[in-house]
Amino acid sequence: MRVGILTGGGDCPGLNAVIRAVVRKGERHYEDELFGFVDGWRGVVDQDFIALDVESLRGILPRGGTILGTSRITPYMTEDGLEKARTTIDSMGLDGIIAIGGEGTLSCANEMVKLGFPIVGVPKTIDNDIGLTERTFGFDTAVMIATEAIDRLHTTAESHNRVIVVEVMGRHVGHIATWAGIAGGATMTLLPEEPFDIAEVCEALSRRHQRGKYASIVVVAEGAKPKPGTVQIADEELDEFGHVRLGGIANVIATEIEQRTGFETRVTILGHVQRGGSPTAYDRVLATWFGTEAIDAVHDQAWGQMVALMSNRVVRVNLGDAVAELKTVNPQLWDVATQFFA
Repeated sequence: MRVGILTGGGDCPGLNAVIRAVVRKGERHYEDELFGFVDGWRGVVDQDFIALDVESLRGILPRGGTILGTSRITPYMTEDGLEKARTTIDSMGLDGIIAIGGEGTLSCANEMVKLGFPIVGVPKTIDNDIGLTERTFGFDTAVMIATEAIDRLHTTAESHNRVIVVEVMGRHVGHIATWAGIAGGATMTLLPEEPFDIAEVCEALSRRHQRGKYASIVVVAEGAKPKPGTVQIADEELDEFGHVRLGGIANVIATEIEQRTGFETRVTILGHVQRGGSPTAYDRVLATWFGTEAIDAVHDQAWGQMVALMSNRVVRVNLGDAVAELKTVNPQLWDVATQFFA
C-alpha cells in the first residue's frame, strides 16, 4: 500500500516516535511505501510531501517536535481545499492517510471521512483532552516538565517567603495542572472545569500562612476562569484560526493575591517549554504503540477509526465519537487534589 502521514496542530513530544513506528512496520512488515506531508493538512492541499523510509528516520525516536512540521491549516479554510486534497491523494495513488493530531486535526479528519477520504486517526495532545482514550502521548512529558519547575519554585518561594503562581498549559481542561499540582505539592490548583473565587483562594492562603507556612505555590491552567463577578479580566481575543488567545491569567491572579493578602507574589508562566524537548520513556512507548496499531488499521481499511488506549490495551474507536466531547479531569482525581489545598 501507499500511505501518507501528517502531523497537525501544536507540536508535541512523541510525534517523531509515531512517524518512526508507522514507517518501520509499514516498510518492514507490510512492504508499504510511506510519505510524509509537510506542515500537516497544508501539505495535503499543496501536494507538499517527502518520501519516508526506515534508514532516513534513524535517530528520531528521542527528538521532540515533528520532522514533518505542523500547522493549524485545514482543507476547509479555502474554497478549493478539499478538491486539492482529493487530487493529491489520487495523483499520488495513496491508499490511506494517518492523521496524527489533537481536537482540530482529528475533527477535520472526521469530516473528511464522511466525504469518502480514507483516514485513520492517532490522538496527540499534551492536554490529554481527546475523548475515548485514557492517555495521549506528550501528556506525561508535559507533566514531568511542569512538576520539575514546581519543585524548583518551592525552594525559591521558601527562601523569600513568597507566593508563586505557576501557569501551565490547559486551554479547556486541567489535566496537566491537576497532575503536576499533585506531584509538585501545590498549595492550590485552579482549572478551567472549576471556576474559582479569588476571595476563597486568598482566604485559604491567609489561613495557611497564619499557621506558619510562609511560602505557597498556586498552579493555574491557562484556561482557568474566575466565577462571574469576582475578578475583572480582559476581553477575549481570537487568533487567525478562531481560537481564544490564552496566557496571562496567572498575572491577574498574582495581582489579586498580593493586593488582598499583602503577601509578596511572583509569576512563572511555563508556556511552550512544556511542549519542547525529548519525550519521556512512557510517551515514547505509547507513541510507538499507537504508530504500529495505526498502520494495522490502514491495512484493515478501518477508515474513520482512531487508535486509543483503554485498560492498558490499544483499541480502535470511532473518530467522530472521540472528538465529540473533550475529556475533562476525573472528578475522583480532582477530589484527591483538593484534599491537599492550603
